[in-house]
Amino acid sequence: MFSCFYKKSSKRTDMTRYMKMESFFPLGLLYLIVSVSCNASFLDIFTDNQIPDDPCYDEVDEPKRCIPDFINAAFGKEVEASSTCGNPPSRYCTSSSDLEDNIIRSCYICDANHNKRQHPSSYLTDLNNPNNLTCWMSEPFVQFPHNVTLKLSLGKKFELTYVSLQFCSAKPDSMAIFKSMDYGKTWIPIQYYSSDCKKMYQKSSRAVVSKANEQEALCTEAYSSIDPLSGARVAFSTLEGRPSAYDFDNSPVLQDWVTATDIIIVFNKLNTYGDERNQAVIARESYYYALSDFAVGGRCKCNGHASKCITDRDGNLVCDCKHNTAGRDCEKCKPFHYDRPWARATARQPNECIACNCNLHAKHCRFNMELYELSGYTSGGVCRKCRHQTEGRYCNHCKEGFYRDKRRDITHRKACKACDCHPVGALGKTCNATTGQCPCKDGVIGLTCDRCAPGYQQSKSPIAPCIKIPQKPGPGPRPDKPDRGACDNKCNNNKKLKLKKYCRRHFAVKAEVVAKQNVGEWVKFTVNILSIYKKSPDKNLNRRGETLLWVPKQDLRCKCPRIKLKEKYLIVGKLNPTVSRPGLVADRRSIVRAWRTKWQRRLRKYMKAEARGKCRRVGYDED
Repeated sequence: MFSCFYKKSSKRTDMTRYMKMESFFPLGLLYLIVSVSCNASFLDIFTDNQIPDDPCYDEVDEPKRCIPDFINAAFGKEVEASSTCGNPPSRYCTSSSDLEDNIIRSCYICDANHNKRQHPSSYLTDLNNPNNLTCWMSEPFVQFPHNVTLKLSLGKKFELTYVSLQFCSAKPDSMAIFKSMDYGKTWIPIQYYSSDCKKMYQKSSRAVVSKANEQEALCTEAYSSIDPLSGARVAFSTLEGRPSAYDFDNSPVLQDWVTATDIIIVFNKLNTYGDERNQAVIARESYYYALSDFAVGGRCKCNGHASKCITDRDGNLVCDCKHNTAGRDCEKCKPFHYDRPWARATARQPNECIACNCNLHAKHCRFNMELYELSGYTSGGVCRKCRHQTEGRYCNHCKEGFYRDKRRDITHRKACKACDCHPVGALGKTCNATTGQCPCKDGVIGLTCDRCAPGYQQSKSPIAPCIKIPQKPGPGPRPDKPDRGACDNKCNNNKKLKLKKYCRRHFAVKAEVVAKQNVGEWVKFTVNILSIYKKSPDKNLNRRGETLLWVPKQDLRCKCPRIKLKEKYLIVGKLNPTVSRPGLVADRRSIVRAWRTKWQRRLRKYMKAEARGKCRRVGYDED
């Protein structure tokens, strides 16, 4: 009978333990529990495999689900009874039947001040000895609508398998079992018993539990079919008949259903066999509630993260949590272990809490579900209050004003080094986070911008701390100044644009200078043609958009023409057949003037004059 139950138990538990369990509840109920354990996979949560010293870890120190021992959670606990005989002393009578089924009553005195005549509620949870029963007893004839209650506090959340009541008297006509999950603040019914469920509890005795109502309390009338005058037992199984019991690990509804911190038994109505109409005193003194044993079988609820419950410093019963979990029921991850969400351990997955990766730079972190989902459900921890000048989700970046020291590992407390940019030579205090290079002013070099570049010398100005060293003029022409003789030639840049000049030029455009590049003796400008006021004989140049403008470098030195970047100009010039370069050419004979809005009207007038043929008489002759 014990083979299955013993096989599934811990190697540290032997047959002696189960022999002791018989003192908590009778052999018949033990057989019922063993039978259910052998045939129902939902009770796998109450079993454990043969394991090493720490049941929460396997032979290679990998985490695994672990659960506390199965016990009678009510044993030795205090039970609060709303009614107990003996104070003041009162008389009660017991009933028995002879061979001819005649009822024989024997009467006694219940006295709380007399050791042999008291019936306190402590008898409900003491060692139950069938050969020497100790019974709690209520005051006689407490009849409906007055109730008698027995309240048992388990001191902690337990996952219950059964609630068992052994009666010394006849079973009551109607009673209910309630549980609390919040230490008595709220109560939930889990089972009703009555000879008439509809009348007493307004519930049908034929209700069936489905997956849609697995937390519904049922009412049964069957327990009253066989009703001995004393010695009857009522046993309620929390998971019997519940559809998801065979998949308990994946059923949060049933996990919640079997969880309780307190149990209340409410006796609503005595079973008087019709004697309530009998006004004889002896008849009324023969009916009361009396129990010899109040047992609650289950395990300390630790969500698969502890193998035992212990008493903490405050005297509270708590789980001895493993797998980096914390809380009275191991219902949360312990601080800094929030890299993935807490979950109940199962047979397949221990769901160990994982520490956040903060590279030894933080002691606090938080969990972010969105990041956890984006990571493919692997990591959701976010470090908080990064130290050692670090920042970022993993404290893996250096703060502004610091850069990564490649000589040290990221976990080193000095992995981030201060930029130390020179207050005069640098443009700011922030350096490159990888190389540590500070942004230097013109003519300043060095990692921290602390020295002048070759060809520069230190000045007294904080704006330009390094200036170019002036060169002594040599006997030949100076490269930084144009030849004065070369700039004496005629320059049309300052002349006004009249119709005659307009007609004698090949093109007239409005353009914006975009870029500049030196190409040998030429300077190549990239210009954006905004408007065309005279079309060129070369049709490839008669379109808006970017094109090239070529200017001789010597003419540019002589400021004939003058061209600046990002400025808009009116450019009027001729095609030079000797220059084989794509685009426009502007030299000292071209008109390149900074654009003025007032020219718009004049140029439109010249375009109309050209259309009427006035430019034919002028032609393209030289000025």
